[in-house]
Amino acid sequence: MKIRKYLYMPVIVSALAMSSLPAMSQVNEMTQGAVRKIDKENSKITIRHEEIKSLDMPPMTMVFHVRNAALLDKVQVGQTVKFTVVQDGGKLVVIDIQGAP
Repeated sequence: MKIRKYLYMPVIVSALAMSSLPAMSQVNEMTQGAVRKIDKENSKITIRHEEIKSLDMPPMTMVFHVRNAALLDKVQVGQTVKFTVVQDGGKLVVIDIQGAP
């Protein structure tokens, strides 16, 4: 009986690993947008962005939290950027941002 219980373990582990693959690949996806406002004091940035496919979010203008405030030194208001955003504890957080050509 104990052997039979362990036969299901590889199936469960495989299913869990495969279910996390899309989330990991979506983390690296960059979205293009234009910086509308920078709030260094509160580590926030307002971006008018294109569709964020990884979050199934249509184009809009919104405020994002920034994981590392030093990222805000890399951009300026009016600049076109590419950025990566993730959902973290109920907040949308920019984890990478760079000027777009």
